[in-house]
Amino acid sequence: MAERSTAAVDVADNGGDEPLTAETDKAERATADGVAKTEEQDTPAQEEAADTAETGTHLSPATSSPPELHSGHKLARRYRLEECVTRLDGFSSWRAVDEKLRRAVGVHLLPADHPRARSVLAAARSSALLGDPRFVQVLDAVEENELVYVVHEWLPDATELTALLAASSLEAHDAYQMVSQVSFAMAAAHREGLAHLRLTPSAVLRTSTGQWRIRGLAVNAALRGISSDTPQRTDTEAIGALLYASLTQRWPYENDAYGLSGLPKGVGLIAPDQVRAGVHRGLAELAMRALANDGATASRQEPPCTTPEDLVKAIGEMPKIRPPEPAFTAPPEYQRTTYQQGNYGRTSVATQPVPAPPPPLHSRTGKALKWAVSALLIAALGLGSWQLADALMDRGKSDGTDTTHTTDGGEKGEKKPAAPLAISSAQEYVAEGSAQAAGEVGKTYDGERSTFWRTKSFLDGPKMVIKPGVGIVYDLGSAKDVSAATIGLRYSGDHTTVSLYASDSLNPGAVSGLKRIGSQTQTAKDSAEIKADKPVKTRYVLVWLTALPHAGQDGYSGAGYKQGITEVKFTG
Repeated sequence: MAERSTAAVDVADNGGDEPLTAETDKAERATADGVAKTEEQDTPAQEEAADTAETGTHLSPATSSPPELHSGHKLARRYRLEECVTRLDGFSSWRAVDEKLRRAVGVHLLPADHPRARSVLAAARSSALLGDPRFVQVLDAVEENELVYVVHEWLPDATELTALLAASSLEAHDAYQMVSQVSFAMAAAHREGLAHLRLTPSAVLRTSTGQWRIRGLAVNAALRGISSDTPQRTDTEAIGALLYASLTQRWPYENDAYGLSGLPKGVGLIAPDQVRAGVHRGLAELAMRALANDGATASRQEPPCTTPEDLVKAIGEMPKIRPPEPAFTAPPEYQRTTYQQGNYGRTSVATQPVPAPPPPLHSRTGKALKWAVSALLIAALGLGSWQLADALMDRGKSDGTDTTHTTDGGEKGEKKPAAPLAISSAQEYVAEGSAQAAGEVGKTYDGERSTFWRTKSFLDGPKMVIKPGVGIVYDLGSAKDVSAATIGLRYSGDHTTVSLYASDSLNPGAVSGLKRIGSQTQTAKDSAEIKADKPVKTRYVLVWLTALPHAGQDGYSGAGYKQGITEVKFTG
């Protein structure tokens, strides 16, 4: 099965991935006090100091000046430049609009004769081939009219880690999710021979659905001429620095960087729980293992982590950190009377008078009337009870059912109704090749049937050939019994095959190693109802599509075999 896209980096079928909206990510712009500067807005001196502290490498000098372009300039008759966010070291970065697909994009520009132009093009094309949804995707890499430009996704709903840490340190669960997702992503990149070398708080983004995305894989380093003889060690130490900063709101070096204060001079690298009280001990130890100097850690009890794979293994050995329980909101306090509260300095509130009850019946006639009414009520209750019992016995005889009621611990009784399970986050699962629409995963559980996540349009089908399948992993927040799922489908047809699997994480291994909960094949409806033979307890659930119906051309892709998921609901 071949995807309709024809170029490795020109993703023409990816239309509508990002809405055309005004940029809302405040971390993309420098604030007045410089706290929320992006990595691309540091001064050259700050850039070199930060790079030297992080990676031990130096920037090569640029010999070309950045292209003199302006807002409104159009590249390839398609990308209209809107706002310049960086002019640095011979290149510029812009927020732009892809007029063909009507979405916001980011663009890096530099002259074709820039000494790093060749390496930037090579890095962008290699990054585009990875196609991992955990990275901000490179959409185009072109050389024309004496310019080299790289087009990438623009995520208006994402916030830089820089901006998050400017407000406060992260809660233990958020820091755990960040280091887990970043470590898993970088381990996957290094398996394909790709390094980042510029993993700063500005390169890590949290989306509105709680997912963590990494931007600038290979490209950011190529733009600045950064290299390393030990790329895996460099990226691992950078992840350790991100975790350290997330836990302490301090940069783990003597120099201040990214709006964070550095450590006191002359004391060396001290453990996060010695910098800030209440830091999660396991995460603090993990940060020190990644930031190890000469193989030593804070406790000297665990070996250092020198590769992203080491971090992934160490995270897997840790107990999972659960999200905090929602705070209990007390009911509003009982409103006391004006007298109880005191009315000094307050405006008195008039209250309605309470009507007095009617006087009791004390006469002989009144007593007789009360006895008569009581007798009638007793007779009515007795008659009603007899009729009810007689009706139940007749019904039991007629339909052969046993009307015996038992408690919850008995063998007989009614089953508890299925309870809906809340979804805390989700992530597209990419088994092979590129992602489908990673930025639209949150639309499958936003409560709106009109929004959806979609696959690309494939030439062959209905059974998928070029991929083993496509799908989404949902996080229920904690391990729960999953007994059924309702999956809304965008396209009707008689060839949709969808299955449920219990996953061990948001980034599972091969589907063949997961426990199947249930499946439905060849559904022709606009939804799939999947019921398990018996409930399966799991925190993560994979919705897995392996066959797609044929649908015509629409505003997102051409005619072909494709499907979309509008709304997913799990019950326990």
